[in-house]
Amino acid sequence: MNVHFLQHSPHEGPDAIGEWLKVRCHRLSVTHLYRGEELPEAASVDWLVVMGGPMNVYQYRDHPWLRAEKRFMREVIERAKPVLGVCLGSQLLADILGGKVYQNAEKEIGWLPVKLAKGAETERVFGTAGGELTVFQWHGDTFDLPPGATRLAESEGCANQAFVCDRRLVGVQFHIEVTADTVAKLVKEDASDLTPGRYVQSAEQLLQSAPHLPPMRKAMSRLLEALEETAK
Repeated sequence: MNVHFLQHSPHEGPDAIGEWLKVRCHRLSVTHLYRGEELPEAASVDWLVVMGGPMNVYQYRDHPWLRAEKRFMREVIERAKPVLGVCLGSQLLADILGGKVYQNAEKEIGWLPVKLAKGAETERVFGTAGGELTVFQWHGDTFDLPPGATRLAESEGCANQAFVCDRRLVGVQFHIEVTADTVAKLVKEDASDLTPGRYVQSAEQLLQSAPHLPPMRKAMSRLLEALEETAK
């Protein structure tokens, strides 16, 4: 199956998600929107993954391609294809589905815990429910749940961390795709974001990724398996 990625930044690519999909023998394609690349035909996409980025969903003057991206995402959704939104991608997905996107009260940057909601949908998507998972955060905006969506996770600093809608549309505010190299790139490229805050860790803390990556990778694999199943 053709899994298409929408990428908004040079250092926020498919990473661990792409590695997982290649092992499963899926075909990967990417539109680098920040380079001005053209979007493909929606009919060619079997599964869409929308990655993170430093911009906001409403920055049309600075990033005019956002309007075309949203139209493309709507068309893929209308074709009943699975869509996964990560960080900015989750905000774009929430916006398209009717949820409001706005500035969160706190920035979240670091290895921080989220609480997984209880319920069958959380169990299906993450393989477990009602527990905690330490994930990698790097965001300042948040979203209201779209109509008909189910909350899958929340944190102390941000109520809506993950949601599912119609079983095939999943948004995760945190970065499930990161590797140690990804974190190092973000720390280097976006160091100006590391201003003091309740939920903002230091560069040294961010780089201590080794203990957190294996459990997050397990959750990522379960999430991708759940979406893969909806695409069959």
